[in-house]
Order: sequence, then C-alpha cells, then structure tokens
Amino acid sequence: MQQRKRRFGDRYDGWRIRTGKNDLFFTLIPHIMRTRLDSQCYFDERIDLEPIEKLLQKLRKDGLKNIKTYHVFMAAIIRTISQRPRINRFVAGSKIYARNHINLSIAIKRSMSDSGEETTIKPRFEPSDTLLDVAEKVNASYIESAKTDGTNGTDNFVKAVLHLPSWVNHFIVFFMRNLDKIGWMPKSLNEVSPFHASAFLTDVGSIGISSIYHHLYEFGTTSVFISMGRKERRLVIAPDGMVKEKRFINVRVVVDERICDGFYYGSTFKLFQRIMAHPEILLEPPETIVYDT
Repeated sequence: MQQRKRRFGDRYDGWRIRTGKNDLFFTLIPHIMRTRLDSQCYFDERIDLEPIEKLLQKLRKDGLKNIKTYHVFMAAIIRTISQRPRINRFVAGSKIYARNHINLSIAIKRSMSDSGEETTIKPRFEPSDTLLDVAEKVNASYIESAKTDGTNGTDNFVKAVLHLPSWVNHFIVFFMRNLDKIGWMPKSLNEVSPFHASAFLTDVGSIGISSIYHHLYEFGTTSVFISMGRKERRLVIAPDGMVKEKRFINVRVVVDERICDGFYYGSTFKLFQRIMAHPEILLEPPETIVYDT
C-alpha cells in the first residue's frame, strides 16, 4: 500500500479524509447518519459464470487445480479496491478515514454440520495482487483455520473472554468500542477482529442457499458486506435472439453510504462487473494503482 506520513488526526489503520469545500456535505453526513445501520444501502448483482468457468478450466489444464470461483470473486474485489479506493474507507467517531491496507474477513465453517464451528479468516492483500496471489494467501489462511483443532487470533480472543461474567463482556465491548472511535483500540485486537476489514465476505452458496442482504456491524470499521449465493441456471435471450440457458451467481452487497456518493458506488460496481466479465485480466497485476486522497 501507499506509504504516507502520519499526520495529527490520523489513525494507525487509516488516515483522516480532510474534505475540501466541494465535499462539505460529506463532512456533515456522519453527524446526520450516526450509525451504519442508519446508513445502509443495498446492491444486487447477477454475475455470469461462463467467463469465470472458462478461465478455471484453462487454469486446471495448466495444473492449477486449487483455484475456485470464490478466489476469482476475492481477486476481483481486491482489483476493484485498487482502482476505486474510496470503497475502502470507514467512519469512526463521526469522521471519515481512508484505510491504509486491504484485507477481507471471510466467514468459514470448519465442518458442514449444524454443530460445525464457525470462524473467520482475515488475510491481508496488496493492491497489485493477481488471482494467483490471492488464491495462495486465502488457501494458506483457510488450511490453518479449517483444522478442527486449529485456532486463529479471533478464536483465541473469544476463548479468553468466554468464561467471564456477561457484565464484564459488556463492559469490555463498550470500552473497546469507544477506544475505537478515537483510534486508541489496541492494534493487536484490530488485527484479529473480523469487524475491522475492507469488506466482509460470506459464501452462503456453499451451503446451498441464495445470497442474502447482510447488515453491517456497528462494532468495527467494515463498510462493505458481500454475500455470494448458490449457482443458478436461468434462461436468457442471446444477442442473436435465441433463448439460451446460462449459469449465474447472485451477489448481494450492503454498503455504508457515508464513505462515498451514489455515483462513485455505481461506477465501482460497473467496474466490478467488467472485471468479472473478463476475469483473465486478474492473472496480471493492474497497470496502475489508484490511491485515496
């Protein structure tokens, strides 16, 4: 990520967005909509699987069999952030910050059963990462956390407070929430918290259901929640007028509208769609990287 000298008002996980005279409305917005629940907007996108499946078939022929559809989605998210960095912003203490790194919180089940333990992994990425880079980092984190006897930083923190009285847990969360508002929450906790990430991703399609609109969390700094649904077949009219069956994945996204305006979000999702329509571009680093200002 971009190296930038820390100034007064910046945080260890992001720098303060100092809006100009043309952005005064965005200075006021966090005071009007004070919570993420008050600021949620919903997007619904249908992604054509044909280009992705063609790419995966090619990669398998080349011997790369450990790259899956969800890796392509994650790589597309990272690439989109590298070009549209404002979606990596967050609001804390009624102020807007640009996150100084890229990471994704990913919900996983250690076993596909009602009693299977759920946890999260949170790999960190670079804006220049390719599909192969993303797959390698995600697979390494997944293998470690998917072990039935394995734990990660999030699990260790939860276990540390598991047996405390409920009023103590309530006080800890209250105390940490307020420290986080002013950027004083311990960095070690930020690093293991799944609620402090560029985006939260869940693949509910892996359990056979359609995508959902998942709320944003009040605790933490995550401004984007992405849900991938199951693969579905639909009849569509091709350009030649013929009816054709195609496979899609429905993606639902919930975002915090305080970090950027609707036009920026709209053009960002158009970029994401273009990347997913031509996923082969993810095999190479981006030609340029755009940094937030």
